[in-house]
Amino acid sequence: MRPASLLAAAVGLGLAACAQSTFITEVRGETTVPASLPGGSTELNAFPPISSFAGMDFDQNQDFKNQGLSKSEATSVHVDSLSLQILSPNDVDFTFLDNVEFFVRAGDRESRIAWKNDLSRGSPRAPNPTLRLDLADVELQPFVAAPTMSIIIRGKGRTPEREVRLRAVVRLEVESGLL
Repeated sequence: MRPASLLAAAVGLGLAACAQSTFITEVRGETTVPASLPGGSTELNAFPPISSFAGMDFDQNQDFKNQGLSKSEATSVHVDSLSLQILSPNDVDFTFLDNVEFFVRAGDRESRIAWKNDLSRGSPRAPNPTLRLDLADVELQPFVAAPTMSIIIRGKGRTPEREVRLRAVVRLEVESGLL
């Protein structure tokens, strides 16, 4: 084989070894919004926390483990999608809410990652509606690399007539650096 061919092959293999790797990881959680007291609804200005979204350590995340990647090796992390679904009762929609927001927090840093406004007018309808939130273009790598990271849900509206169980699904696109 000629030296030029060997050099081209070596450069090609070297570039392939330096390629970035991208994968999706998904975190899920559930919470229950309590029903209003008999006799009328009251203002809803706080959501119950989602316990599986508190104190997340991505070194324990199965998708990171499957990639052989530690959280400190992630070079970029962005929200790919965030959805909120009503699990029960199945005949309720999101019209009890005015708006909903999701924030990411690590230590004393916090940033809004997703939101949806005017839900009382534009809510997907039952049964078991799923709401796709608008996404902020926020770099989450510093949050993911922190000792722990939490995702917080906030919103405003009125307490529902019946208890409402919600599921949130956050899909993160993770890039790792040079291999």
